[in-house]
Amino acid sequence: MTLTELRYIVALHQTQHFGKAAEKCFVSQPTLSVAIKKLEESLDVVLFERSRQQVRATSIGEKIIQQAQLVLEQASVIADIASIGKDPLGSTFSVGAIFTIGPYLFPQLVPQLRKIATHMPLFIEENYTAVLREKLRNGELDAIIVALPFDEPDVVTKPLYQEDFVIALPQQHALNRYDSLSSKQLNEESVLLLGAGHCFREQVLAACPNLNKQHSGVIEGSSLETLKYMVASGLGISILPASAAQLAEGHDDGPYTVKPFTQNSPNRKVAVAWRASFPRPQAIEALCDAIKHCHLALH
Repeated sequence: MTLTELRYIVALHQTQHFGKAAEKCFVSQPTLSVAIKKLEESLDVVLFERSRQQVRATSIGEKIIQQAQLVLEQASVIADIASIGKDPLGSTFSVGAIFTIGPYLFPQLVPQLRKIATHMPLFIEENYTAVLREKLRNGELDAIIVALPFDEPDVVTKPLYQEDFVIALPQQHALNRYDSLSSKQLNEESVLLLGAGHCFREQVLAACPNLNKQHSGVIEGSSLETLKYMVASGLGISILPASAAQLAEGHDDGPYTVKPFTQNSPNRKVAVAWRASFPRPQAIEALCDAIKHCHLALH
């Protein structure tokens, strides 16, 4: 049994496809298939059910794959520990953020972090919370920036900042005559929301529950930037995190206007999460310090 074989079965479990798993591991499909078959023979168990349409882990395979993920995580810790003796801020630090945070945080975070940790290369990624969670567990990412709540065994979270939600309106919209708006005033509007899979979508629907009853008026977009373009074109209104809308605030001649909620503005709490076993606390501290110096840390 080798770490390479364990990586293969984890990749196959994640992709449920031999070809895609081989691509993920940067090997040929026959190489991956032979290695997995060899592992099954050495363990004397069948790890995967194979058919033309699907590859699925068996019940015993799921348990073994779960343990394999832990082994791979701990193996990455060994490599990290070895690098600490050289310089805890000298090796690559991999950070992920959800799609509704990354585009607005990273442009400020990267230069701030460069000031604090000059020699620490930074790898950044944007993705869905579920994908970031998996990559954090597997050791592919060292830390992730997500919206709370975020619960994961053996993972530590630290709140970073809180930001309010705001309402984006087309320039000529009738609601522009108000200085602030309530969620009730939005119920009869065509509301632009992110598509399924974005946690921000669920946060908006929780803050404005009556939007659930207005599905005929709800239009979906693939990103916050897409929603902003649709608002500017007059297609409808949208609810955005303040960090995504801040470029338009205070500019009457902008492509759209931004209004706050009247009171008890809905908001989200943003946090950094990392594995409890991650051996480079200095890198986490540097990340948190850099974010404090970004303009997104509203509260």
